[in-house]
Amino acid sequence: MQEADNPRTYLALGDSYTIGEGVDPDDRWPVQLARILRAEGVALDDPRIIATTGWTTDELSQAMDSAEPLGEYGFVTLLIGVNNQYRERSHSEYRGDFHDLLRRAITLAGGRSDRVMVLSIPDWGVTPFATAQGRDPARIASDLDGYNAIAAELCAQHGVAFVDITGISREHGTDPEMLVADGLHPSGAMYALWTAQALPMARRLLSEARA
Repeated sequence: MQEADNPRTYLALGDSYTIGEGVDPDDRWPVQLARILRAEGVALDDPRIIATTGWTTDELSQAMDSAEPLGEYGFVTLLIGVNNQYRERSHSEYRGDFHDLLRRAITLAGGRSDRVMVLSIPDWGVTPFATAQGRDPARIASDLDGYNAIAAELCAQHGVAFVDITGISREHGTDPEMLVADGLHPSGAMYALWTAQALPMARRLLSEARA
């Protein structure tokens, strides 16, 4: 195990689901994940987060271009794509953009695919926000299933861990306690469920990726 005075650095890439729109910074899922891992004895910094509400895949990539040299991280997570679907962008465009981001994430992890973890896109179509907009939940679900299948396929090709939290979002997406006031974005309680789903994989990666 790493020494506590030499923690592994952590970069979290994404959109509103990573920056935690509407929740306290301590309730963001990457922050929850790092906190639990530290409590278990894994030396891991709080994440540096590059994420903004509304970002699509290309906007995240542009933001990474604009950041100072990002250097190398001991752990990188990626969750991106919901805004591509919201703006009705094609699956083929998502494939190309996500593939580029995945390769960048691996590079930022020192070329180590075993230090990268991707979370699936949650299903916003089950939320009160989507209902109020008159959006078709079946179409949203189908679109997102296609996006997530692409992400899972590319992760498998590159040996990157893929964690499916979409089912959790569908199961709890109408529960007021699982959403913030806008009826769309997850609450800290929902993020805690995502964290619990991702924790075993993160624990394994960070125990095996010792260098």
